[in-house]
Amino acid sequence: MTDTLFSPDRTSPAQEVDQSSFMKLVVEASKTVPVLVEFWSPSSATCQQLTPILEKTVRATEGRVKLTRLDVTANRTLIAQLLQMGLPLQATPTVVAFWQGQVRDLFQGVQPENKIRSFIEQLLKDSGQAMPVAEQLKNADSALHAGELAEAINLYAGVLESEPENAAGWAGLIRCMIAMDDIEGAEEAASQIPEGINNDPLIVSALSSLKLYQEGREHAEKIDDIRQKLDQSPHDAELKTELAKALNGTGQREDAAELLLGIIAEDKDSTTGQTAKAELLKFFEAWGMTDPATLAARRKLSSLLFS
Repeated sequence: MTDTLFSPDRTSPAQEVDQSSFMKLVVEASKTVPVLVEFWSPSSATCQQLTPILEKTVRATEGRVKLTRLDVTANRTLIAQLLQMGLPLQATPTVVAFWQGQVRDLFQGVQPENKIRSFIEQLLKDSGQAMPVAEQLKNADSALHAGELAEAINLYAGVLESEPENAAGWAGLIRCMIAMDDIEGAEEAASQIPEGINNDPLIVSALSSLKLYQEGREHAEKIDDIRQKLDQSPHDAELKTELAKALNGTGQREDAAELLLGIIAEDKDSTTGQTAKAELLKFFEAWGMTDPATLAARRKLSSLLFS
């Protein structure tokens, strides 16, 4: 009983249509809501691969797009008519988008989820709509973490177009710019953040990341000089901290964290130990709490502090 009550709804969003209902459920319906038709065959393995991806993406639109399915083997008369109209339905699966009673676009074969999402986003745009903001943010965050920065920027921009005061959208956009080493772009984005959300934790964290990155770049320019000084004074905690900032500025997060952890390990209760800890916590905030470098260094920090 508990599983039934709390399990997510996995009911298919697709509506089966045939040649008797095609005009009403597809063509007529598309005059008010965009309609996708998945032309499929029960014997096609590729159809079985595409269907769950298509259903997942359409479900994310929260009703903004309607999904229908038509079995080509059971509706040969209709398929013949559509072929005469120029639709390339010789192979399955073929997905056709209808809007305002007309074919808007189509694709054939199994496509990656991000390609299908882009296809549906364009259909929504053509119909004067957009993906739900929560879904856009989820996809943008995934793209950012995967290093697909151009896609992430487009998705965050889409969020801000719908909700100009969305803190997660602004924070994500700034982090993308930082990841692209586009400091000017990040600063420009930061300057456009609406005043009312400046104190939002997501904004504060993103701006902290930007400041830390700027400092890291400045230190990175002097990294050779810092290393030479450290060779002469290998126990100088201040120089080690400067080198950690420089390493962070060049993307060497693990090495930067190890330097600061080393200072803390020498004397966690001293002024230098506390300073290194504070700097490391800044790194964590800038990197994000789920970043692999943060997780690894945080575990080591906990061991040091509670040992």
